[in-house]
Amino acid sequence: MSSFEKTHLLGIRDLSREEIETIIRTAESLKEISDRDIKKVPTLRGKTVVNFFYEPSTRTRMSFEIAAKRLSADTVSLSASTSSMVKGETLIDTVRNIQAMNPDVLVMRHSMSGAPHMVARRISACVVNAGDGRHEHPTQALLDLMTIKAHKGRIEGLNVSIVGDIANSRVCRSNVLALTKMGARVTVAGPPTMIPRFIGCLGVKVTDKLDQAVRDADVIMMLRLQLERQSEPLFPTLREYAREYGLNAKRLLEAKEDVLVMHPGPINRGVEITPDVADGPSSVILDQVSNGVAVRMAVLYLLLGGKAA
Repeated sequence: MSSFEKTHLLGIRDLSREEIETIIRTAESLKEISDRDIKKVPTLRGKTVVNFFYEPSTRTRMSFEIAAKRLSADTVSLSASTSSMVKGETLIDTVRNIQAMNPDVLVMRHSMSGAPHMVARRISACVVNAGDGRHEHPTQALLDLMTIKAHKGRIEGLNVSIVGDIANSRVCRSNVLALTKMGARVTVAGPPTMIPRFIGCLGVKVTDKLDQAVRDADVIMMLRLQLERQSEPLFPTLREYAREYGLNAKRLLEAKEDVLVMHPGPINRGVEITPDVADGPSSVILDQVSNGVAVRMAVLYLLLGGKAA
């Protein structure tokens, strides 16, 4: 048993390998709560978790809310469209007013990179980054690591390929930081227009050939096309993208027989990934969703002073 000393969870870059292992180990111990007939323990009774989502979200927002409720915390959900920000209130004034109501954790998603970091410097509640712009999505990377470990038994030494809209993906950035920190060999692949120049500096291989990324991969992580973040088209048509970078059953034959197929969701079926692959035996996409609840339970528990498993 050991303590987790962080006050906030703002990014994977801030975590050591030992802290990542602590979160995953704690999530593994908490996961069985979700399989009980009564899916609730009193661990965080009396604590208040505010979910402040400035961008639309289904999985992450629900996952944090369910995680908090399974630990008996009180939860409040707030979106930008239902807050006083639509009346012109600034983000800082909004969170200062939230702080005045004395919550224990503020889970925050924002379209601007760095917004949770700015908020964390101004309030005393624990801040959890639930995705900020193109920057980081740390709990998604942690649940991805937990899923890989559950199926492969390890992360170190695996070949992991991340495919798609690399430039606009906060999931990719957090996963590159987490996977390389844990000893995996990471390849990123996508159209040249979707690969930022700096990405090679993070210790990954870079290719614009999907077949190269798929060959000998232990894990293939497909990314969502983030059309809403593209100020101009980065490829001619969706059909061409699907033909060049979509994962289908034929291409999957080039990977290892026990390859895992992952996707952070939401899926654009028939574009990034075909339905037979998304729902096939190699897919662990729904396992990612299930493990997301356990990882977020662990993060809330550890930030609020719980002892690590």
